[in-house]
Amino acid sequence: MLKRARERFMEPSGEFTPIPFWFWNDELKEEELIRQIREFRAKEVEGFVLHPRIGIPESMPYLSDAFMDLVEAAVREAANLNMKVILYDEGMYPSGAANGEIVRRNPELASRGLRKLEHAARGPVEWEVPLDEDAGDRLVSVQAVRSAGEGAVQAESAVVLAPENGRVRFAPPDGEDWLLLAFVDSYSFGTIRGIHYGQDDGEPNAPRAADLLNEDAVSAFIELTHERYFRRIGAYFGSTVIAMFTDEPDLLGRGHRKGMQPWTADFLDDYLAAGARIEELAALWYDAGERTETIRAMYRKTVRERMERVYYKPLHDWCESKGIALTGHPAASDDIGLLNYFHIPGQDVVWRWVAPEEEKGVAGRHSTLGKCSSDAARHRGRRRNLNECFGVCGTNHSWSLTADDLKWYLDWLFVRGVNLISPHAFYYSIEGKRLYERGPDVGPNNIWWPEFARFARYIKRMSWTMTDGRNVTNVAVLCQADRLPWEIAKPLFERQIEFNYVEEDLLQEGVEAGEGAIAVRDYRYDTVLYDRGALLEPATRSALASFVRAGGTALEWAGGPGSGAPDLGQTAFESVEELAEAAERFALGKPALAPAAKELRISHVAKDGVHLYVIANEGETPYDGTLTIAEQGRTELWDGWNGTAAPAAARPNGTGTDVRLRLERRECLVVAVDPSQPLETREAPSVRLARRVVLTDAWSVEGRGRVELSSWTTWEDMEHYSGTIIYEADLDWDASADAFDDIVLDLGDVRELARVVVNGHELGARLWGPYRWSVKDRLQPGANRLRVEVTNSLANRYDRASLPSGLLGPTFVNAYTSQ
Repeated sequence: MLKRARERFMEPSGEFTPIPFWFWNDELKEEELIRQIREFRAKEVEGFVLHPRIGIPESMPYLSDAFMDLVEAAVREAANLNMKVILYDEGMYPSGAANGEIVRRNPELASRGLRKLEHAARGPVEWEVPLDEDAGDRLVSVQAVRSAGEGAVQAESAVVLAPENGRVRFAPPDGEDWLLLAFVDSYSFGTIRGIHYGQDDGEPNAPRAADLLNEDAVSAFIELTHERYFRRIGAYFGSTVIAMFTDEPDLLGRGHRKGMQPWTADFLDDYLAAGARIEELAALWYDAGERTETIRAMYRKTVRERMERVYYKPLHDWCESKGIALTGHPAASDDIGLLNYFHIPGQDVVWRWVAPEEEKGVAGRHSTLGKCSSDAARHRGRRRNLNECFGVCGTNHSWSLTADDLKWYLDWLFVRGVNLISPHAFYYSIEGKRLYERGPDVGPNNIWWPEFARFARYIKRMSWTMTDGRNVTNVAVLCQADRLPWEIAKPLFERQIEFNYVEEDLLQEGVEAGEGAIAVRDYRYDTVLYDRGALLEPATRSALASFVRAGGTALEWAGGPGSGAPDLGQTAFESVEELAEAAERFALGKPALAPAAKELRISHVAKDGVHLYVIANEGETPYDGTLTIAEQGRTELWDGWNGTAAPAAARPNGTGTDVRLRLERRECLVVAVDPSQPLETREAPSVRLARRVVLTDAWSVEGRGRVELSSWTTWEDMEHYSGTIIYEADLDWDASADAFDDIVLDLGDVRELARVVVNGHELGARLWGPYRWSVKDRLQPGANRLRVEVTNSLANRYDRASLPSGLLGPTFVNAYTSQ
């Protein structure tokens, strides 16, 4: 089993390819499209998301015959190269407007929302509710409610008023401050970003967003976009065309009128049918006391369920009927409930909301987005889940994104279970303003493109690893459909406690009568962690109580907002650290690290009879220690980036195994264990530094002679230089290479890409630290010539930045022997 799994890991099929967004953002030419597709394929990228993007000239309208001619040509070429295509369902984003065509054809299908009008009442008052016919105003309700101070009302005091000829009268009790509130269903005047210049946010021709809670608008959207694609290239559906991507649909649209809540014509019926009271509408804007969050949660749930029914389910059904998948992602990072109808659930890493610095990988709402899509897939029986990653993730939201960061993001996603990577983005053109439109280009127009096949192979290997297996855990973190708790997840990550997010409705359905377990698909959880217990739905509290009575373990963080649930038999903790410490006692088969390491993430995947421990170093320092796992059997270390596999330094520990482990920064390894084969005990070799040659002062640059190792931005006329500089040094090696077990060239700090040549033999490139190469097989006695080609960030050229660049050192040649 292990041999077969290893072979598949090393040479995964094209199914696991990265599928980048490909921005069609200029005057498009068929020959250039085909040239770029072939270039993608040459770099082992075997698919793309065909994404219309701002910059297409007005002479080529969205979905016009000329546009569709090029779509067909691109899909045909992809088919010839055995590549896969995901179609994008909008002209730019967010989805649902058909680049504004829906509203142009029928203005009544524009996006709508509920707004609140306010009129103070202290003493008898008559108020003519100001309605705006041009804004499509429809009066939903007029009410009087007692004020409870700035931004607050006494909801239980609400009185529904009956307008007469658009006027209402009300006489509050003497001396009391009341408010007259009119709730008006109106056009939101929200827009989307279009594909032509002049159609961006705030510009006069920005396309109007459609009412995605309206069945007629969604039907029009499907007819204008999906059916248009199918009529033209339907022969490729289910083979070359594998999915349709819907992108963060926005119910109010971008730049909508402030203070509005999503609404549509008959939404009040849905809201009241869900158990809401019309007298509580004020709580959507005002603090209405202890029921405020309950009222708002009921409203959000009603909106979500309508959007699922009216928008996502029709798209799901259409895609399924045509033999393709619905993929993409909702607007919020933790909208796990809205992924219910996705065949390939998705999310996106964008705007550097998740990043290596400032604990952004484990803290904050966005830190949940990796598991949002993967846990949605696990609990819905979906094989794949997608992440649209790297968009605007440079440190200054432009071209300062590094390959170092790309690797961190990829490992961050893989160890959380993401298994379909959609890089944002490959640009058809970077001419003019396109250069800065949600940059950078992470494909052909960046410095790492010559090395991109290595990224493609790595993505395939790790995507294979996280597909068709089951992450091994008995711990669930209870979540809501629109909120994934991150505070209680953070210490679980830092203690390497595997868990999955389980939504309230899945828990309600999954509690097994008489058993202390929650069953969801292939998963069984006997330990549940949660917060904000007082805000849980009554059915959830009832299910949890049954779960605990039957022997399940419920652990609550009682120190957070919304705590204080009725007694369910749970154990409550005031701090998340205490909660995690208790969870650790109940986590079955949890791996252990000695010494402990908060920066390491571990996911245990059972796949094809083999146990795979995916271990990612999210920190900035190497880890050197021992991993203890519960399984025992033949144990190997797989390196997806370098494409190597070797027996692990492992020894038995009772019924488990101790594995010697060293992870560099930006490194992710897989510990593979086959219990059907015996464990072969191996000790880690003890290595000592036997010799060091300092090279820091030995480097020269053509035209400048011997140089001090420093950022070349400090050199004359180099402040904003982006490109490649070649450093050379002579090394006199007066010993036999055979006298050492290894000889390593260590370049120290390099910004950013370094390629090494020793005596005319290229040793390959490094794109992040540590910048080390084994040179044992290339050194010769006597004189040796070292050549280092360093390429720096394009941010210096395109953003006029002055980022540290070049070979910064210190540099050494280190010789090692085993003790």
